[in-house]
Amino acid sequence: TFETLPVGGITVADQWRLTTDFSGDANPLSANLERIDTSGQGTIGSAMTVSSGIFTFPSTGIYLVTFTLSGYYNGENHYATGIVQVTTNNSSYTNVAAGENGHGSSGSNIYEHTTISTLIDVTNTSNVKVKFVIDNQNNSANIIGNSNGSTYTNMMFIRLGDT
Repeated sequence: TFETLPVGGITVADQWRLTTDFSGDANPLSANLERIDTSGQGTIGSAMTVSSGIFTFPSTGIYLVTFTLSGYYNGENHYATGIVQVTTNNSSYTNVAAGENGHGSSGSNIYEHTTISTLIDVTNTSNVKVKFVIDNQNNSANIIGNSNGSTYTNMMFIRLGDT
């Protein structure tokens, strides 16, 4: 006998990116963000929405959230930390993932990329939200954005299944 397999698959796949470079901290990263629109890139389902750097999920479920932080550095002992924060009450945020890029040696225009991933359980789209924070030591990193592709600082959201 054959069993009926569940119908489904990925119902939400969305990506956003930073469009221009900046230096300094961002809590949250809120300026110069856009949904991908480069030829050859695509999305599935409803889009994430963002307001003042706070991302709202289009539906409940377990999401894989990935944050890629790209920067370049000049000098010695410079770094930037990328942090994924989540709220479950639409108010207080908790760090759920973090990654650092930077270097300890002298040099100029040293480029580094860090990718941070976490799973987020979206039980309620009104209360569970995510934001991205950049802690830039002494404003020493130039955070890289680009509106022509997602090879630099970007955020990806993939709904893996039901919560």
